[in-house]
Amino acid sequence: MTSTTNVLEGLRVLSFCHYLQGPAAGQYLADMGADVVKVEPPSGAFERHWAGADTFVKDVSAFYLCGNRNKRSLAIDVKQPEGREIVLRLARDFDVVLENFRPGVMDRLGLGYEDIRKVKPDIIYASASGFGTSGPDRDRPGQDLLVQARTGLVAATAVAGTAPTAVGCAVVDQHGASLLAMGILGAYVRRLKTGKGTRVEASLLNAGIDLQAEALTLYYSGNRDANILRRDSHLATWFHAAPYGVYRAVDAHIVLSLNEVGKLAQALRSDELATAAAGLVTGSAYTERDALATLIAAAIAPLTYDALSSAFDAAGIWYQKVQNYDELRHDPQVVHNECFREVNVGERVATLVAHPLRYDGSTPGLRHLALSAGEDTSDVLAELGMGADEVEELERRGIVRATAAADATSCC
Repeated sequence: MTSTTNVLEGLRVLSFCHYLQGPAAGQYLADMGADVVKVEPPSGAFERHWAGADTFVKDVSAFYLCGNRNKRSLAIDVKQPEGREIVLRLARDFDVVLENFRPGVMDRLGLGYEDIRKVKPDIIYASASGFGTSGPDRDRPGQDLLVQARTGLVAATAVAGTAPTAVGCAVVDQHGASLLAMGILGAYVRRLKTGKGTRVEASLLNAGIDLQAEALTLYYSGNRDANILRRDSHLATWFHAAPYGVYRAVDAHIVLSLNEVGKLAQALRSDELATAAAGLVTGSAYTERDALATLIAAAIAPLTYDALSSAFDAAGIWYQKVQNYDELRHDPQVVHNECFREVNVGERVATLVAHPLRYDGSTPGLRHLALSAGEDTSDVLAELGMGADEVEELERRGIVRATAAADATSCC
């Protein structure tokens, strides 16, 4: 494993999270060295039982694997009074309570902000919801695709002649997780300086809007209407000038970023494009973006990727080949950046996306992966002074699940 400084060593997080936004936020903190205890029901959190494309690695959900490394698992029934009391005892020794249930659920369980403050006045209590903890839609289900649609992202991603188009990954969830982790860290700095706790509130709705800060600022500040979203099918966004978009060559697709049209015309040796560029004295590469995109597409279409690459490199054109996931996995820069990590799950191998940052030149390693719900129950409860007999009795009564270490699947 790659060694690194655990920059959040000493920070303790009690996490009541499922699905992706909350777990991913906790994983960012855990990667940085925080002690994150995942509190889940004895049957296991939702993400242990579901995975996109039915992807399980030796019966372990890949969805679970993507957002829960470096956490310990405490499997406990908080709906039972004794389970709730154990959690309140634990909270006294933690810095953060993190949860992403619908608004009101933690209050009904007796584990809401005010409940925790009674036992831990300086707690950092971080909540993530779909639409916020108040307002007319606080109780509506919040999920990545629903928020993509609600925030205009699906509409803005579509191009002329196509139906509204969703982004092909859980982009709002992941951005929401980053914002949530950022908010917790800000509150932690405040507490270190002042001794005061903080109520941190995040929502997918706000994350979906923040994700589009540039586009929305341009749209509203420019007094635009929906007609501005219509554009040539090659263009990637409604607000960038040509050639910003995706184009097809003989043997590949490429993207062109911010490039001066005349310079691009020279690289492509296109007289038509050069003439159009020269005529922009009365227009701009933005107002004429559709016509320019059509000319650029025609100039690129008969060329191979190697020919384009050679010409673009020589001219200093900003471009990239469109890679698929198979190509990405073996991209030399991706390999160098250690973007992926392989871990053993029994005799199978799972590939995880590594922590995205480096600290003192190193990427955080994998310290722990609780592949079974309750794998760390005995250890966590031992920190409360509970002995093995007491934990065994709690398990017998269905209040906790304590998976023996010998029964847990090897992870690394």
